[in-house]
Amino acid sequence: MKFRETLPSEPAAHGLLSDYFRSRELGFTLARGYTIVFPGDEQFTPPRGVFLVVELDGEPVGCGGVRAIDPDSRGHIRFEIKHLWVDPTARGKGLGGKLLDELESRAIAFGATHAVLDTNASLESAAALYRSRGYMDIEPYNENPNATNWYGKPLNPTI
Repeated sequence: MKFRETLPSEPAAHGLLSDYFRSRELGFTLARGYTIVFPGDEQFTPPRGVFLVVELDGEPVGCGGVRAIDPDSRGHIRFEIKHLWVDPTARGKGLGGKLLDELESRAIAFGATHAVLDTNASLESAAALYRSRGYMDIEPYNENPNATNWYGKPLNPTI
C-alpha cells in the first residue's frame, strides 16, 4: 500500500471521487437527494491541505483529503477530513483506518490542533471507523446539505 499525493482533478483521483459520489448516492435517504460537489484543487494544495490516492499493487483503490478551515471559537486550528473512501473491492484490509491516520498526520504537520469531519447517518461503517479513532460528536461546523453527523477530535502530535 502506498499513499500518493495528488490533486482532486488528477484523473485517478477524479475517477475515485466519481466512484465515491456514485456509491454515496445509492445509500442516501435524504428527500432532496445527494448534492455532488467536486473539491477544488486549491483547497488541497500544501500547506492549505493535501489530497491522497491510496494505491494497492500499483492500482488506485481509495482517496481522501484534509484541508484547513477556520479556527473554532476557542482558537483551535482545525483541518477537515474530506472524501475518505475505499473502493468496495479493497475493503477489509484496514486501508480506511490507515488513510485516516495518514491524513491526521498530514494535518498535524500543517499545524492542526483539531480534526473535524462530517458524514451522513446512513454511512454506518464510516461512523464506526471515526468513533474507533477517537472522534466524538460535535455541533455542526458547516452547512453541508448531505451531512447529518459532525465529529471532531483533538490531535496530539506526541502520540
